[in-house]
Amino acid sequence: MREWPSTLDVGELMAGGWRPTPFRQFILKIHSRCDLACTYCYMYEMADTSWRGRPRRMAPETFAAAAHRIAEHARTHGLPEIELVLHGGEPLLAGREAVRDLVTRVRAAVGPGTRVRVSLQTNAVLLDRRHLDLFAELDVRVGVSLDGDEAMHDRSRRRPDGRGSHSAVVAALGLLTSPAYRHLFGGLLCTVDLRNDPVGAYEALLAFDPPAVDFLLPHGNWTAPPPGRRPEAAATPYADWLITIFDRWYRSPRRPTRIRLFGEIIHLLLGGVSASEHVGLSPAAMVVVETDGGIEQSDFLKSAYHGAPGTGLHVARDSFDDVLLLPSIAARQIGELALADACRRCPVSRVCGGGLYAHRYREGRGFANPSVYCPDLLRLITHIKHTVEADLSARTGGRP
Repeated sequence: MREWPSTLDVGELMAGGWRPTPFRQFILKIHSRCDLACTYCYMYEMADTSWRGRPRRMAPETFAAAAHRIAEHARTHGLPEIELVLHGGEPLLAGREAVRDLVTRVRAAVGPGTRVRVSLQTNAVLLDRRHLDLFAELDVRVGVSLDGDEAMHDRSRRRPDGRGSHSAVVAALGLLTSPAYRHLFGGLLCTVDLRNDPVGAYEALLAFDPPAVDFLLPHGNWTAPPPGRRPEAAATPYADWLITIFDRWYRSPRRPTRIRLFGEIIHLLLGGVSASEHVGLSPAAMVVVETDGGIEQSDFLKSAYHGAPGTGLHVARDSFDDVLLLPSIAARQIGELALADACRRCPVSRVCGGGLYAHRYREGRGFANPSVYCPDLLRLITHIKHTVEADLSARTGGRP
């Protein structure tokens, strides 16, 4: 069953002056399987099981079609820069030559008029010197998933046979952070686990001196709530966990890294616009190409229901401009108009933006709901707001 707003009329929106925002981030699923079996994985452990019917690897002809469509979109909209994200599953399973082929094809197709920034998100189990030499040659930034120290990380991020992956990740990070490859290090991604001590997890990440850290709320929704988040409950366990880290980070004499969630919230509180779909009301400008060439929305939507990210379109026959005209894409680009009534009345709605779209889902009611994390987001944003206001007041002697 489709759960997107059936009444959303894209033609009517455009007649009223709205225009879709071109895609600037292209996520290519170059391998659809993984060498870990993480307990919280939205790809393999939640509602959508479409990965079972897809090829393991993206074929060269799909590389070519995707490169053509990306270049077409960049030319049509005169984009000076785009981001190509190599993703999975685990993208390193695709092999080094596949990475070289795809990156080379996309840059050649796009041409010199558009800069193509390339990044890769990996669990790092397979990351070695040969991969890093290739990434240095191609200028590919590498993001690594790490949930804390050994006990914290291996609680959820285990191999299919039950063995932990922490030792392999630490070895890979030792290489990535060495002088020869340090410039490739994009940052660390940590999924929040309420069972882990927040300061302990934060300090374990800081041990690698990451340029940036992303704290990711585990995916869930009103129908399938995340661990420890009871629907309708006033408790804020995720905000409490994150606030502990925020206070440590914000009050440090020299902040040791960028924490994207906190930085985005502060930027929005000071009147800026978001660069992430996790908070704020900026139009979603990313699109996914699966291993079979199917074009999809954010893969986070796989946590909602089977087939949720699907568009029915394919890079071999459809342009990305065709994708922009779908009601499901418009719903993620029209900002406040897509919010639930309760969100529009909320004093932090411009900062929260209703939370991540996938976290708003409720079976039978679709996505026009507050985030399942609503109490946590309200508390976190309010705490950051009061902290920053007090800091600014102290710095200016109370002057406006």
